[in-house]
Amino acid sequence: MIYQYLLRPIIFRLYRGDAETAHEQTLRMLARVGQMRVLRATTERLFAYSHPELVRHLFGLRFPNPLGLAAGMDKDGTALPAWAALGFGFVEVGTVTWQPQPGNPRPRLFRLTRDGAIINRMGFNNQGASALAQRLAKAPPLPIPLGISIGKSKAAAPEATVEDYVASLRALFDYAGYIAINVSSPNTPGLRALQDREHLAGLLATLQRENRVLAAARETQPRPLLVKLAPDLSDNAIGELLTVCSDHAVAGLIAVNTTLERHRLQGTPAALAAETGGLSGRPLQARALEVVRLIARETAGRMPIIGVGGIASPADAQQMLEAGASLLQIYTGLVYAGPSLPGQILRGIR
Repeated sequence: MIYQYLLRPIIFRLYRGDAETAHEQTLRMLARVGQMRVLRATTERLFAYSHPELVRHLFGLRFPNPLGLAAGMDKDGTALPAWAALGFGFVEVGTVTWQPQPGNPRPRLFRLTRDGAIINRMGFNNQGASALAQRLAKAPPLPIPLGISIGKSKAAAPEATVEDYVASLRALFDYAGYIAINVSSPNTPGLRALQDREHLAGLLATLQRENRVLAAARETQPRPLLVKLAPDLSDNAIGELLTVCSDHAVAGLIAVNTTLERHRLQGTPAALAAETGGLSGRPLQARALEVVRLIARETAGRMPIIGVGGIASPADAQQMLEAGASLLQIYTGLVYAGPSLPGQILRGIR
């Protein structure tokens, strides 16, 4: 309540029209929390919630609880210990690309407060896979699984797309609990075409081959590869995607990415709703649940799903689990509900 009725209004007013600066300042603060043992321990006591009944085992990994931080919040992995202290059961960094890139011009992040939503057209702004690998090499061990989302560098030519993904996999293999293959962001030109059957099959075949080579060289297991898909695909297209993923031993799916649809917005001014980019938050919830149910039905529950989209309360989380998700992720809900949300959701799940 302190966050929602006092801190959030101050932050939103202070950074009115500049949501990205507010995001950057929050990350800096969380990075400091993670670096200081006393602050980290205090944060854990205030917000984290754990119980043996919440433990999950998937992809050969142990998750202390099923709630994770979605990609996009901490692209370059600058505040990892703080996310664990807030009570997340896993965290996904990225999306990171092989080549460092600034992303799209600002402004590129917009709060749709009346609808509990965000529009972003960030464009995979990140410091690059090598920089992330160097940071992770120096970081202390994380007590929760780390997922790493990789995507296509904007400067990579179409014929170099597969090798661009492979380069990121090579750089980050040693540090990832799992690798998420992002082929569904709406903010990189041509990226969503990689969800087509032929393109996706070629990409996954090459990534899995390199995955096995890297694992053999290190005498370890290949990393679980997960595919993140768009909510704007038709049900038939999702069915084809599931076939390709099954054929290439994909470990699981992340459903869903942001949407280009705006028809579920209710209170947002038309000019703001017309901003280009991907929409996340509460208006995405209904479609995210539909997609998760579809995947669970089509795969007979055999392919684990990380459900993400519109989760902002314990009831939302429970709906996603009942739809067929094995794990959950939040992002936009955290922006609006604040740091107590993970604990609330986990108590509700239990």
